[in-house]
Amino acid sequence: MTVCFDQSVQDPQLVDNKNHCNTHELVLEEGFMVPDHNVGTGGFDAPEINAFGHTFRDYDAESERQKQVEEFYRMNHIFQTYDYVKKMREEYKKLDKLEMSIWECCELLNEVVDESDPDLDEPQIEHLLQTAEAIRKDYPDEDWLHLTALIHDLGKVLLLPRFGELPQWAVVGDTHPLGCAFDDSIVHHKYFKENPDMNNPAYQTKNGIYSEGCGLENVMISWGHDDYMYLVAKENGTTLPQAGLFIIRYHSFYPLHRSGAYKHLMNEEDAENLKWLQIFNKYDLYSKSKVRVDVEKVKPYYMSLIAKYFPEKLRW
Repeated sequence: MTVCFDQSVQDPQLVDNKNHCNTHELVLEEGFMVPDHNVGTGGFDAPEINAFGHTFRDYDAESERQKQVEEFYRMNHIFQTYDYVKKMREEYKKLDKLEMSIWECCELLNEVVDESDPDLDEPQIEHLLQTAEAIRKDYPDEDWLHLTALIHDLGKVLLLPRFGELPQWAVVGDTHPLGCAFDDSIVHHKYFKENPDMNNPAYQTKNGIYSEGCGLENVMISWGHDDYMYLVAKENGTTLPQAGLFIIRYHSFYPLHRSGAYKHLMNEEDAENLKWLQIFNKYDLYSKSKVRVDVEKVKPYYMSLIAKYFPEKLRW
């Protein structure tokens, strides 16, 4: 049975304020709405447990799924090095794999399951639509945010043969900076001891090779689907606002937006965009469930957004 999200907008006079997205939550800045953090953030009620009956992002719960996730992070922390990331960014910035539309890429995600995710083992297209529809319900006027939610994980196609069939540790999971000290807040931090970058003294300080306030644009972040989709969107001339691109590029950067680590490397623009990322993260994380979305029912809406913000065909 398919369960559809209700897209109707209720009369605000009939809705309790704590369960309704107040228009005062948003203020206009440079042509786009930005969140006002002096008030609540919409009516989305985050569940307390994931699809496996555990709390979200619980990396210590005893289960076969958790063992698989820990092994993933062991590999990730050993092999994601500064030089490796630099090499991958140079290779994939060529965008020479194939040409296809955004929706065609969405459909490819039916072939992908993220082994790093302790909260879900469903095909990724389900998660994209769950996230987008939850945000759409609370922020009906922010269509760029709906589309950002739909496409934020499309970079996971890197797992597929036509994109190089990269190993899971090079595509999914939390991201973190390279070229400076690994913060203790990073999941399964203990495995960094085997990372070759630990032998480079220049990488062992808080700032490492960077300067305070340099901006995240100038910081090398571990390679994966976030950075790849950011490159695809930017190089293909998307008209999404900078906040949308920031969400795509850093939504897996949990040490920053969950733990507050590495904020000393941010500039003022990063700080503004981080507000939207923190709103987005609630929906990205807690909308994961076994509830299905009627794809054909919502497809026309998202196709219209794709046409608004992207060319018909993109280089990947």
